[in-house]
Amino acid sequence: MPAEWGPHRCTLMEWPTRTRAALWGSLFDQAKSDYAAVAAAVAAFEPVVMVAHPDQEAEARAACTGAVEILPIPIDDSWMRDNGPIFVTDDKGGVALVDFRFNSWGEKYLPYDRDAEVPKHIAAHLGMRRYEAPMVLEGGSFFVDGEGTLLTTEQCLLNENRNPSMTREDIERTLRDYLGVDTIVWLGPGSALDRDTDGHIDGIAQYVRPGVVLLWTPADPADPDHAGGQENLRRLGAATDARGRSFDVIPFEPGSRSGTAYLNFYLAGRGVIVPADGAPQDEQALAQIRAAFPDREVVTVPGRVILEGGGGPHCITQQVPAGDPLR
Repeated sequence: MPAEWGPHRCTLMEWPTRTRAALWGSLFDQAKSDYAAVAAAVAAFEPVVMVAHPDQEAEARAACTGAVEILPIPIDDSWMRDNGPIFVTDDKGGVALVDFRFNSWGEKYLPYDRDAEVPKHIAAHLGMRRYEAPMVLEGGSFFVDGEGTLLTTEQCLLNENRNPSMTREDIERTLRDYLGVDTIVWLGPGSALDRDTDGHIDGIAQYVRPGVVLLWTPADPADPDHAGGQENLRRLGAATDARGRSFDVIPFEPGSRSGTAYLNFYLAGRGVIVPADGAPQDEQALAQIRAAFPDREVVTVPGRVILEGGGGPHCITQQVPAGDPLR
C-alpha cells in the first residue's frame, strides 16, 4: 500500500445520507455543506469522485463544484475512509483494491449492509481487480509509510467487536498479506474522546514522511488524552520501522483542547486539508502543521460539525493512487 502523500488518481468521498439524518439532527444541512466544502478544497488539487445515494444524486450535484464527479451508489453512511476500498500497487505501478470487511465500527450503527458493498461498486466503476480480505478493518485505524511500515492502535484492532476470533498474530499476518507491509508498530489507545471508532489512529497521529510522525501529546495532566499520549510517545520512541529507522516524533500540542481534531487532516496533491473551527487554538495548530509540511499548501475547511458526526476530512476521504488499474 502506498503512502497517502504519493500521487493520486483521485479522491473518493460519500455524500451524507438521509438514512443517517437523525444522527446529525439539526446539523444535517450544515454537514452536507461542510462535506461539499471539503470536496471543493480537495478538487483544487486533484479530481474528486463523490459517491451519493441515487435518491440524493441531484442534491449532491447541486451542492458540489463542477469539478466533482457524482457517482450514484446505494449507501448507508458517509465515512469513505472506513467503509470504502483500500488501494495497493504492484512494482510496475498497477493498482488494485482490497475489500476488507466492514461492520460499522463494531455494529454501532444499523443498517450498514450497503456500505459494506461499496468496494465492489468502486471496483466495477474503476474496472479494477478486487481482493477480499478475511478481516474487519477500517481505513482510519492505520497508516502506512509506503516502505513497509504500518502504524495502528491496540485499542481498535484488538477490540473484540472487530475480529474476536483472530489473535494479534493472525491480524498481523493478514495485514502483511493484503497490504504488503513488513513491520507493524502498535500504539496503545486512541483519543479518550473518541465516541465511535474505538481508538482510530487518525484522531491522534499522522505520518509526515517515512520515519517522521506527528503525535497528539497534550501536556496538561488533566487532559483525558495526556496519559495515552505519553504512552504512545514511549512506544514510538522504542520502535523502529521497516527500514530500521528510529522514529522522529513531532509532539503536536495546540494548547488547550479545541472542538476540532486537527490531526484528522488529508493530504491531497500538494495540499493539506485541515479542519478548523475558528477557535483561538486554530492558528497554533495550523502553524505546527505548516512547519511539518513546508512544501505543501495548508487549506482549512470547517471542522466542528464533521467532528460532531464522528470525524474529520481524513475520515471522509480515501485516496486512489495514480497508476493503471489491474484487471
